[in-house]
Amino acid sequence: MNLSNSAMPADAPSSALCAKTVRRTLAPLAKKLRPNLRSDGISVAKLSVIGQIHRAGELTPTELAALEGVKLQTLTRLLSELEIGGWLRRTRDASDGRRSLLSLTPRGSKRLFEAARDKHDRLARLIELHLSVAERSQLLAACALLERLDVALSADGADADAAAGLEPAVGKVA
Repeated sequence: MNLSNSAMPADAPSSALCAKTVRRTLAPLAKKLRPNLRSDGISVAKLSVIGQIHRAGELTPTELAALEGVKLQTLTRLLSELEIGGWLRRTRDASDGRRSLLSLTPRGSKRLFEAARDKHDRLARLIELHLSVAERSQLLAACALLERLDVALSADGADADAAAGLEPAVGKVA
């Protein structure tokens, strides 16, 4: 959906400014919040794969490649290394024995949880120290907007805005 700027107040921030500010703010923050698993030999690419599998529960290698936006051949070595390292396991799909399903091992899940918990606890302490109660409410509202944008970015086809629940802000009362 294309929202016209002509109906917006003259002092309203532009979409381009919002996009630039969101990217400039989120990129370094996301990097700082990423669990640190370098001591376990986990690169950013491996962490991304581990996170995808964690969120999905089980994925075929083909589904994982699609989510990562890479070719299946690109993941082959990485998956093998994660399997050897005890992070993930492959099982045969009960409905189609030709396919394998990837899932985290209990040990892999525990390692990911512990690393993520450390970052979560640190962020919670910083929020407690640096944000007022009103600012925390604003932060949660901003997160809801960011989630809508994430859905819109992930949606396929011309209905991306509708899938994200985005509608024109003109005439809406906040």
